[in-house]
Amino acid sequence: MIPIAIKASLILIVLGLGLKASVSDTMFVFRRPGLLLRAVLAMDVVTPLVAIALATTLPLDAPVKIALVTMSLAPLPPTFSKKPLKAGGSISYTVGLFVAMTLIAILFIPLALTLLTRVFGVPLQMTPGAVWSMVVWSLLAPLAAGLVIHQLAPAFAERIAYGVAKAGTMVLLVAAAPILARVWPAMISLIGNGTILAMIVLAILAMAAGHLLGGPEPENRVTLALASAGRHPAIALAIARANFPDEKLASAAVLLYLLVCGLATAPYLKWFALPRVTASTNY
Repeated sequence: MIPIAIKASLILIVLGLGLKASVSDTMFVFRRPGLLLRAVLAMDVVTPLVAIALATTLPLDAPVKIALVTMSLAPLPPTFSKKPLKAGGSISYTVGLFVAMTLIAILFIPLALTLLTRVFGVPLQMTPGAVWSMVVWSLLAPLAAGLVIHQLAPAFAERIAYGVAKAGTMVLLVAAAPILARVWPAMISLIGNGTILAMIVLAILAMAAGHLLGGPEPENRVTLALASAGRHPAIALAIARANFPDEKLASAAVLLYLLVCGLATAPYLKWFALPRVTASTNY
């Protein structure tokens, strides 16, 4: 029941985002090539290059190297929207970035794996169809459902959006607790050989790339910074399992990065969160 609960919680969180958004929000980034280019550079160029550099230069365990690289290739997580919206981020940019980078990931992930194969000589693969299946059902479908409800009954959608997202978060916390307890020993076993340092460096440099490339609007800088550092763990694990099925500790390494990234983003949010109060803070 735990995997089912986690999937349901993530769907509810994305649905809650869609309930607050309009159809025009989904195309916000696509209609602004400058914003799109900056996002691609921060998320799909700078962050993967940093992850690859760390994986190839530091004496890290193989599962940690896999976690760093696969997390840098994954699209945005379903829970991504909560932090930037609470920090005063724009709903239009948040939703637009979510849609744009999720769709781009369908082609980017197989292309990136092909390039890594040629550079390092290690056979890596994941078809666009496999990526498409994951992102559609876990990200795009619930977002589209929320958008449809918002279009048909905007007042009702606004009224229930917070409750839906909140319910998703509560279910996620309850379902994730036993998983975290089970893999905690494996996560602890990975600490050493620079693991925590590498994860902190990746999170901080990814945030820095997003912040610097986010454009002139402060809220966009915060949103892109958080998007660059935090990625979809389920898709990262799918990439790892498809290419390194014998590395059983890769899952623990991905979860460890999530915890480290959460701790690394906390000071950033405290320093750079927008002082103004917006409607999005009620998400």
